Amino acid sequence: MKHRFKFVILLVLIFQGVVQAQERLIEKGNEEFESYSFSPAIDIYKRVLDKGYVSADLLKKLANSYYYNADYKEAAETYKHLVTDYSDDVSVEDYFKYAQSLKSLGDYDSSTQVMNKFIQLTKSDGRASAFNEDRDFMAEIEENSGRYNLGPFEYNSPYSDFAPSFYKEGLIFSSDRDTGNFARYRHTWNAKDFLDLYEVNADSSSIDHVKKLDENINTRYHESTSVVTKDGQTMYFTRNNSVKRKTVKDDKGIVRLKILRAVLTDEGVWGEVEELPFNSDSYSVANPALSPDEKILYFASDMPGTLGGSDLFMVTINEDRSFGTPENLGSNINTEARETFPFVTTEEILYFSSDGHPGLGGLDVFATNIKRKDFSGKVLNVGKPVNSNTDDFTFIFDEELRTGYVASNREEGMGYDDIYSFTETRPLVFDCLQKVNGTVRDKISNEVLIGATIKVIDDNNEELLSTTTDSDGNYTLELDCNKGNFVRALMEGYVPFEEYIGVSDGKPKIIDFYLERENITAGFGDDLSKLLQLSTIYFDFDKYNIRKDSEVEIEKVIAAMEKYPSLKLKVNAHTDSRGTEAYNLWLSDKRAESTVNYMIKEGISKDRLTSEGFGESELLNDCSDGVKCSAAQHDINRRSEFIIVE
Repeated sequence: MKHRFKFVILLVLIFQGVVQAQERLIEKGNEEFESYSFSPAIDIYKRVLDKGYVSADLLKKLANSYYYNADYKEAAETYKHLVTDYSDDVSVEDYFKYAQSLKSLGDYDSSTQVMNKFIQLTKSDGRASAFNEDRDFMAEIEENSGRYNLGPFEYNSPYSDFAPSFYKEGLIFSSDRDTGNFARYRHTWNAKDFLDLYEVNADSSSIDHVKKLDENINTRYHESTSVVTKDGQTMYFTRNNSVKRKTVKDDKGIVRLKILRAVLTDEGVWGEVEELPFNSDSYSVANPALSPDEKILYFASDMPGTLGGSDLFMVTINEDRSFGTPENLGSNINTEARETFPFVTTEEILYFSSDGHPGLGGLDVFATNIKRKDFSGKVLNVGKPVNSNTDDFTFIFDEELRTGYVASNREEGMGYDDIYSFTETRPLVFDCLQKVNGTVRDKISNEVLIGATIKVIDDNNEELLSTTTDSDGNYTLELDCNKGNFVRALMEGYVPFEEYIGVSDGKPKIIDFYLERENITAGFGDDLSKLLQLSTIYFDFDKYNIRKDSEVEIEKVIAAMEKYPSLKLKVNAHTDSRGTEAYNLWLSDKRAESTVNYMIKEGISKDRLTSEGFGESELLNDCSDGVKCSAAQHDINRRSEFIIVE
């Protein structure tokens, strides 16, 4: 009995020792996990599981480690274990990552079931709202698919190659090939070598040759995701937070990422490497991209104000090379998950990668139109084959050539990540656009106004875009037909006029503007018909009633008298020489009187009008009695005048 008691005590002590060892091992695994060292964390958690110890917390961290390392098969199996055996401890984020992992494996039915559970638990999450909208996202993705011819990138290696950026006639890209680092310099996130920046085909000396950038750019830690200004003089790139070649960790032991700026020296090497002022030791700033005018820098960060794992931000680059305050691009683009790797085309289309917007699995490439810095437009998945059920990212595109590059970790690749070239065969159709065109004219003379400005103003009275009329007084605009806007016409010397266009079905619309002059320069004795450039006021042969085509011209005179209440006119009527002199005098008098009566009928006070007929007494050419003239020559003499008398 005594020996049995000692044996039991020994078993208890051994068990306690095993438990303590497992706890220390888990504690070490948690330290690796919290410091983003997912590869060693996976090794440790698997050792603990193999020894029969399991918990909800361990499964969560192991599944997340697989997820962040893009091992979606192991992630899905581990999340399934968690959901099946520890359902009370499963968070909404666990369900979301589980659904994403299943989608990456092509199991869309199971992914939808898990996503529905996610939606039940979080109604306010933007990802749930997007998934729950009355939109068939898979159908949209399918509609956007087939627009790219995907091809190889001949400079891939058996290692990790990604983050292409346009540079001179070639590319700069990131790779962990030939880093020259020993295993102790491997990155513990995925146990791969640290990344450096390389260039290829940038100039004649490097054609068909991959060349590592100089040591001012590359260190023994991570350098990746770059963008170079069009003049080739300034480069923005991402690097691990380090000082004097030593990494700097935050209070959680995490080495963050920062964006740096370098300038090309006269010797042709990159120098003056400096940190951007909004970097921080406590959060990451990475993946720079430039606007077409290079006045705005876009980037990804998890800085305060971030909605999810990482968000897209923008910051103004001032003329003195300083920076404004970073701004979040908002919840239409950013989700509670990851948005990263921005790229902006010359036509201001923002491409980025996300696992928060509905996609095919893993990170997918999405696009949205950000013209006029409007970030509220529809976000579209660019479809297959650019996107797959694995991670697809670092998309860049030359809109003039319709060619570009994208990186992916899909299985058929040569290395862990590979770059693919592509050609776009059909453009992506973005938000509903409504074509609006028309002509701007002088309201009184009907003369076209060349160089008039047409502005589009939103409901907050902010100008969205503007254009000017051409040599024919015409303009053309494209508006977002999902929003209401004011279209305003302006011209120096004229009163502005605008028309509101509400939400529409996108059908083309014609809006002609007739602007009123602020002032008409005229004096006593001037002929208003010349000032207003009136067309001939015709009467039927041998009649004096106002014809319909003449009413239009007289209405212009009426408009002027309504605008200027003190204006008084004398209407003079003239005939050609055909007919007797007495008859022409009588006919012209009746036509002048008829014109005045028409204007009085239309509301002009009769004390502002007088009339007189001059017959053929004031001919403008030599077509008098007995002189043979053409009909066109006689027409010159048949005229009406509106003489200013006050």
